[in-house]
Amino acid sequence: MAGYLPEEARITGSARERALEAFSREYGRAAEVLARAPGRVNLIGEHTDYNDGFVLPVAIDRAVYIAAASRSDEQVELLALDFEERSRFPLSDITHDPEHPWSDYPRGMAWVLREKGLPLVGMRAVISGDVPIGAGLSSSAAIEVATAKALQVLSGFELGDVALALAAQEAENRFVGMQCGIMDQFISVLGRKGQALLVDCRSLEHRLVPIPEGCSVVVANTMKRRGLVDSEYNRRRSECEEGVRLLRRHLPDVQALRDVSLEDLEGFGDELPPGVRKRCRHVVTENARVLAGVEALQSGDAARFGELMLASHASLRDDYQVSCPELDVMVEAALGIEGLYGARMTGAGFGGCTVNLVRAARARAFAESLAAEYRNRLGIEPEIYVCSVEDGAQAERLRPT
Repeated sequence: MAGYLPEEARITGSARERALEAFSREYGRAAEVLARAPGRVNLIGEHTDYNDGFVLPVAIDRAVYIAAASRSDEQVELLALDFEERSRFPLSDITHDPEHPWSDYPRGMAWVLREKGLPLVGMRAVISGDVPIGAGLSSSAAIEVATAKALQVLSGFELGDVALALAAQEAENRFVGMQCGIMDQFISVLGRKGQALLVDCRSLEHRLVPIPEGCSVVVANTMKRRGLVDSEYNRRRSECEEGVRLLRRHLPDVQALRDVSLEDLEGFGDELPPGVRKRCRHVVTENARVLAGVEALQSGDAARFGELMLASHASLRDDYQVSCPELDVMVEAALGIEGLYGARMTGAGFGGCTVNLVRAARARAFAESLAAEYRNRLGIEPEIYVCSVEDGAQAERLRPT
């Protein structure tokens, strides 16, 4: 169903039941464990996480569910319900499955846990969810975290929340091959209802920041798909690392762009290649916007936060160059609709979603108008979600039926 998706048409609640019912059909028994890990939307702080910077994401009410039960051997059987595909691997020899690339995320998670010496049992699992794939809402991190939670309950090992998030990031970096930062996995584990999470991606210090009352988060899917590993994401990361290397000639204490001030960049930026200088300028100014945004939220100043969101989009479009026509049109369309505080692309870019902070009383009307305006401008039917901000990952052991 395209366009604005009203509450009664959404499938968030039923994803859980689909996973449980499919498990019973597939394996002829009830699941022992149900794990849930949410997707996320980043309010501000894009492409700062792998530069040791600051991010401000929220966990949303769209999630990946894994219904699972243990096996008596070391085999892991996976059914991706939404793809109607199966994949299987032994815990003693975890390799990639080129025919089923979605399975690299649970495979990678199991591989990292084994690398850490944690005892894992074999598992039968059904994966389902309602986080849009390829939309920039971090379905990959949700799969990794849900897999870790399911294996943790079934296998009985101890792993703290921060350690679990770091293990999930490691799975994506080392096994999947996507050099993501820590943000996606961190918010999927540590998110809390009604609150954003400020994360210092260097120290991993984090604190909750309440979303002002009377505000809603509206996510707008442009329907432009992008694959992160095949995109220019890794190139942007390399450009940032090149900027750090060159700036160290004058600033030897700089370890990451987190350590560079705007004054530093103005003083020495002319010695950087033009493209590298632009990438660095985005990261430096975006870190400042995150911290200013936290102050705005804490003081209840949604209008100021919205201004910072718009500045963030302009920087991502012009300096980091990770936007695309569809994202730009979605932001431009939002500007003319009553109730908007701010809008920006969210996620790695090259497609996917925008995030909009709007007055709660206008959220549904805003979503309907945004869908119509985007459709009128591009002839593409978007998906618009009025999201609630929810808790992070959970796993429960189910009672026998």
